[in-house]
Amino acid sequence: MIRRRAVLGALLFAPALAFAGSAAQQIWVVSNGWHSGIVLARTDVPEAIIPEIADFPHARYFEFGWGDAEFYPAREAGLWLTLRAAFPGPAVMHVSGLPDHPARIWPNVTILSFAVNAEALRRLLDFLRDSFDRAGAGRAAVTARGIYPFSLFYPATGRFHLFNTCNSWTAQALTAMGIGASLGGVNTAEDLVARIRPFALAE
Repeated sequence: MIRRRAVLGALLFAPALAFAGSAAQQIWVVSNGWHSGIVLARTDVPEAIIPEIADFPHARYFEFGWGDAEFYPAREAGLWLTLRAAFPGPAVMHVSGLPDHPARIWPNVTILSFAVNAEALRRLLDFLRDSFDRAGAGRAAVTARGIYPFSLFYPATGRFHLFNTCNSWTAQALTAMGIGASLGGVNTAEDLVARIRPFALAE
């Protein structure tokens, strides 16, 4: 995952649901210290819920990220885009169709794995589904090539700004999933990782 500068903000606390029952699946949170995203195995992502995965027929895993519609896709984000991203603006989803396990694709980033049961996975998938702006269509249209050769950008719901950033989105996704961590007031990727690490599987 390449290093992306981002302005980080806080997330209002929402009550978390416990992971009840046996956990048969895993999900991963990846962070390069600035940006964070969520990774799921292809076998856990139904195309009926996330139809955009059809764009990645050879992927074994998917990483989902959310960010500013101008800053995130920019090959070189200058001062203007950095400042612009602090104010409310449209967002994009970044989907990476990973050909291998995330730890082998990104050996130098923080990767935490979490055991989830069927209900937690369903809640996370619902959150991801609702993060795409499909404008009434069956699936979102590609807006740009992604950061990697195996990734693409799509329109997203929500507004990116100083207090609703990529890490806020990751925290919201984990809260929807039911992680037991309190994620209110998270304002850096480092803080996010520190709060969720106690709930992760042993590394």
